[in-house]
Amino acid sequence: MNPAQATRLRDVLLDPLQAAAIEVHGDRAAVLVPLYEREGDLFAVFTKRREELRRHAGQISFPGGRRDPDDSGLIDTALREADEEIGLRRGAVTLLGALTPTTVVASGFAIYPFVGAIERPPAWAPAELEVEAVLELSLLALARSYVKREMTRADHTFKSDTYTIDGNFIWGATARVLTELLVRMSLLDAA
Repeated sequence: MNPAQATRLRDVLLDPLQAAAIEVHGDRAAVLVPLYEREGDLFAVFTKRREELRRHAGQISFPGGRRDPDDSGLIDTALREADEEIGLRRGAVTLLGALTPTTVVASGFAIYPFVGAIERPPAWAPAELEVEAVLELSLLALARSYVKREMTRADHTFKSDTYTIDGNFIWGATARVLTELLVRMSLLDAA
């Protein structure tokens, strides 16, 4: 990512420490929104979770998870989880800012998203027991695929931001985080 892009992102994102201090109901978890530039386009890195997982099976998410007692804070949680889930080393991440924390009603988590510019590794190292695939998706293509959709899960009907790209369907908390990022970057009108 070039320095001008990084500066523009820092200008539109929340301060990471202030975002981490926002109180949101639920068990604290953090995700990293890894971004890198390829041929002038910004790409975000996602994980597709394995189908046999107990929580959020088969869903697309940003690398992240529950805060461990040994984590020094939520930023540390996001960086640790990205390393564990996809092999993205801390030294390859430049923290740019944060997005608004959001609650995942189904699992009771409060998700704190942090945005980082990354040096893309030569190969991803997905955690075999947790990650089925690592996805690299263009932010412009994602913005073009946006649809607000009525969905039903566990006999509960709700509206969700959704994105469909290359056969991958993104919804729920991940879609909310993505929507906020795209709106802040002026790639998507306020949803």
